[in-house]
Amino acid sequence: MTKKVAAEFIGTFTLVLFGCGAVVLAGAQVGQLGIALAFGLAIVAMAYAIGPISGCHINPAVSLGLLVARRISVNEFTSYVIAQVLGAIVGAALLYLIASGAEGGAFNINDDGLGQNGYGAHSPGIYSLMSCLVFEIVATFLFVLVILGVTQPGQPDQLAGLVIGGTLAVIHIVGIQVTGVSVNPARSIGPALIVGGSAFAQLWLFIVAPLIGAALAGLTHRSRFLTAD
Repeated sequence: MTKKVAAEFIGTFTLVLFGCGAVVLAGAQVGQLGIALAFGLAIVAMAYAIGPISGCHINPAVSLGLLVARRISVNEFTSYVIAQVLGAIVGAALLYLIASGAEGGAFNINDDGLGQNGYGAHSPGIYSLMSCLVFEIVATFLFVLVILGVTQPGQPDQLAGLVIGGTLAVIHIVGIQVTGVSVNPARSIGPALIVGGSAFAQLWLFIVAPLIGAALAGLTHRSRFLTAD
C-alpha cells in the first residue's frame, strides 16, 4: 500500500504540474489543443510509469468509480484519495513557485490563476452554472466508463494508457471553454486552494459533479450492462 499511495501522489502531482502548467506557462504559445494534449499525454506517461503499481487512478473520481464497480476496497479508496489530493496541492504549489519567477512580475496569480476551473463569469467561455454542471457530470461519466471498459479482464493492457490519455485529451478539446475541464476533484482542489477567492468558492461544483458522474459510471459497469461477458 505504501508504494501505491506514493505512486498516486506522484502521478497526480505530475498531472497538475504539466496539465495546469501548460495553461499557465505555455497557454499563449500552445493554445487549447496544446493544453488538451498536455493533460492527455501526462496521463499516458503516468499510466505506463505507475500503472503497474497503483493502477494510475490519479483522480478521486476514477477511484470512486472503481469502488462502486467493486474493483477496489474502501481502505484503498480512502488512501488513494488522500494521496491524490496531496499530490495535486503540491503540484499546484510548485507551479505557483515556478510561475512567480517570471521576469518583471509578468505573472500575477489574481489575474493569471493556476489553471483553476470555474463557472459563470469564471468559465473560460462564460458558460452558466447549469451548463458547467451538466458537462462535468457527463464528461466524467464517459471518462470513467472508458477506464472501466479498457481495464476489464480480457482487454489488451498495453493499449489502456493510450486510450485513457486520448479520451482525456478529447474531453479537454471539447470542454476547456466550458469549465477549463476538471473531471478530477484533486486536479481542481490543488489550484483552487492556492488561488483562493472565487476559485475556492466555486470548487464545490468540481468536486460534486465529477463524483456524481463517476458513481454513475461505476453503477453502470457493476450492472454489467456495458461489460464483456
